[in-house]
Amino acid sequence: MMVTKRDGRKEPINLDKIHRVIDWAAKDLNNVSVSQVELQSHIQFYDGIRTDDIHETIIKSAADLISEETPDYQYLAARLAIFHLRKIAYGQFEPPHLYDHVKRLTEIGKYDPHLLADYSREEFDQINDFIDHWRDMDFSYAAVKQLEGKYLVQNRVTKQIYESPQMLYVLVAMCLFAKYPADRRLDYIRRFYEAISLFKISLPTPIMSGVRTPMRQFSSCVLIECDDSLDSINATTSAIVKYVSQRAGIGINGGRIRALGSEIRGGEAQHTGCLPFFKMFQAAVKSCSQGGVRGGAATLFYPLWHLEVESLLVLKNNRGIEENRIRHLDYGVQINRTLYQRLIKNQHITLFSPHDVPDLYEAFFADQNEFERLYEQYEQDSSIRKRSMPAVELFSLMMQERASTGRIYIQNVDHCNTHSPFDAKQAPVRQSNLCMEILLPTKPLEDINDPNGEIALCTLSAFNLGALESLDELEGLADLIVRALDALLDYQDYPVKAAQISTDKRRSLGVGVINYAYYLAKNNTRYSDNSALGLTHRTFEAIQYYLLKASMQLAQEFGPCEAFNETNYAAGLLPIDTYKKDLDSVSNEALQYDWDALRAEILKHGLRNSTLTALMPSETSSQIANATNGIEPPRGVVSVKQSKDGILRQVVPDLDKLKGQYELLWQMPNNDGYLRLVGIMQKFVDQSISANTNYDPQRFADGRVPMQQLLKDLLHAYKLGVKTLYYHNTRDGADDAQGVAAEDDCASGACKI
Repeated sequence: MMVTKRDGRKEPINLDKIHRVIDWAAKDLNNVSVSQVELQSHIQFYDGIRTDDIHETIIKSAADLISEETPDYQYLAARLAIFHLRKIAYGQFEPPHLYDHVKRLTEIGKYDPHLLADYSREEFDQINDFIDHWRDMDFSYAAVKQLEGKYLVQNRVTKQIYESPQMLYVLVAMCLFAKYPADRRLDYIRRFYEAISLFKISLPTPIMSGVRTPMRQFSSCVLIECDDSLDSINATTSAIVKYVSQRAGIGINGGRIRALGSEIRGGEAQHTGCLPFFKMFQAAVKSCSQGGVRGGAATLFYPLWHLEVESLLVLKNNRGIEENRIRHLDYGVQINRTLYQRLIKNQHITLFSPHDVPDLYEAFFADQNEFERLYEQYEQDSSIRKRSMPAVELFSLMMQERASTGRIYIQNVDHCNTHSPFDAKQAPVRQSNLCMEILLPTKPLEDINDPNGEIALCTLSAFNLGALESLDELEGLADLIVRALDALLDYQDYPVKAAQISTDKRRSLGVGVINYAYYLAKNNTRYSDNSALGLTHRTFEAIQYYLLKASMQLAQEFGPCEAFNETNYAAGLLPIDTYKKDLDSVSNEALQYDWDALRAEILKHGLRNSTLTALMPSETSSQIANATNGIEPPRGVVSVKQSKDGILRQVVPDLDKLKGQYELLWQMPNNDGYLRLVGIMQKFVDQSISANTNYDPQRFADGRVPMQQLLKDLLHAYKLGVKTLYYHNTRDGADDAQGVAAEDDCASGACKI
């Protein structure tokens, strides 16, 4: 019987060769059986069968054996997949010399030509010598499939892959440090390569998939504000299309758009309200597939006191007709102290059209006392169109829609501006982004080339907490991550002028964390019992301190960002000065670092970057490092994740040692412990946190979550200074033994008023 090789040649089948490859992949792994993989594969041999089909069947066989009892099959399957991947990319297992590889891929248009222009052959040789291709064998199977699907340079039509993971990592480092002086850059490239290839630093999708290719747009998050004019609405729509096509997630502030029935041109026409324009934004978001890497997505923001709020709150609801629903956007509802007080005091909330009260809209973000004064003044002004309703009724409608869709998000706009890197009088924060962790100033566009507009971009990365041996490591890692991301801001292109204006002014970065659940487990702490409060305080203090120090040192070398004067740092204020003091009743942990000395250095030298921290979800980038997602508890010790390649099983780190230490999502009795930890993180994080709330209806009478509980958690988060809330997850009653993970698994009707 003959087999067909990858290059089309035919040769007699050699079953021993198949056995040897599996045997090689199983070396030094625990509780894996080569014969079990072979038996499980059920290969139906026939004359002319392709060797790549045989290999793929064996990979799938090994992956199907991944379980809580036999987690090492995830590495056996991964090694087989890497073997297969390299054969596709290089025609052999051994990778080529870095220079030869870059030259070939540049010639076929896959790599950016600057690599060959900026580096000498001698430098290529030196870099090639420190690449460790055996690190490819440290990936889990889920990581390899994510690399294949999203990150490795390829032809997405023919599925031809052109590189292996270590090539990706070293070329990202070479691109980002290309403009550093020749006597320093190889050292930075080596150190950054070490940090990312050993999973100490995690990189986001746009950087992993884009840096080294000719397309240069790598910011993960884009914030676009729309004004209340047709020109601005059209410019916003155009900007959305440009950025969605280049892999970015979008935040849209549509809160200025006037309400249905407003006068236009002195009553010559009647305004159609928000919905037609929100539908335009949805069409723009869904117009591009982002190169097959991921689909377009956006979160749209509006204030809870908007006159159309009752219609806006139900836009994602499955009931209703297409004309009054916009289901393919997510929504961020903006709230502040005044509105919460109306709820607590069982009073009414008055709704206005923002166009009728523009100074109220501005004060909503910039000055909370002024907002309250104007709000009460306009409530008494009979000349202004308004409507009033009980606060508890409005909040309950919001929380009911949040529970039933899972994707009505919360932005506490006062916390976003009072505990902010930015001076709210000069640069108020008026929106967040797709995933509710970015908080940056924006200005509406009046046309796509508006020199006065400001589209905010944020470039992300993360520390892998599970890979740290000591918090002292953060100092060196912070220097690397800030230098790399700051260099990327100059390396990338800007499809819209307003985005470059904003970036030059603010140079915003958002460094988060992955593997927090593993970090808690290996330090013998849990989410729900307060045991992690001190550890979390010390860890996030160190993160923010060292990132600020790194940015200050960078400002000494290259100068501070242009709009440093618009930050609170310029006035000597640090995050430790502005956090919600209610948090002190949760944690009395003493500060560990010399903040006063850092304050003096920042006042002297400035900061290169207006923002430095943001805690993002990190769903796919966590998988690459075989880490738990962001700050979230896992749903099971084996998570079954849906991908476009099918089911991927991923095992939590060090399961054999820490099996009883992990606190799983649905083991947490309530949201209290988690929210306390988020509040402590927020004390130090200068932007925001993709924080979720989670509910198991079976813990409540009649199997339904009371509205009182939802409002209690909302108020608890606000009291602790939490700036934003992301997903509302409801346990749907399915078997969680394997920890099935889905982004939107909320069960409708699990909440009652």
